[in-house]
Amino acid sequence: MIERTFLMIKPEGVERGLIGEIIGRFERKGFKILALNLTRLSREQAERQYEEHRGKDFFNDLVSYISSAPVVTFVIEGENAIATAREMAGATDPRQARPGTIRADYGIDVQRNVIHASDSEDSARREIALHFGDLANEDE
Repeated sequence: MIERTFLMIKPEGVERGLIGEIIGRFERKGFKILALNLTRLSREQAERQYEEHRGKDFFNDLVSYISSAPVVTFVIEGENAIATAREMAGATDPRQARPGTIRADYGIDVQRNVIHASDSEDSARREIALHFGDLANEDE
């Protein structure tokens, strides 16, 4: 099934010069890049991005971190994009991620794990809308 999903290269990935390497992995896998933006999230945008974690111990640290420096937000489209992107990203904790995944190859720790990937169709739609407006609802 052709899907769209949202991805974000986190501050350390941008700072370490990994943008091209990470995006290239998705392109080489056959995904089409529909939208891409280098930006710095405001605190409000960061809070909306991670709304599902509000109230958890790590929420404020996560929001502060993700809004501390530029990030790259992008949308890909292709066959089973959501599950495949999550598989390519790897486990949240880089130490537990399978070798060859983005987080295993480049992640530092649970918070600085280089990439965010939407975890469901609903999350993808919400996150695409948050960062790219109506792109989430356009016909494929």
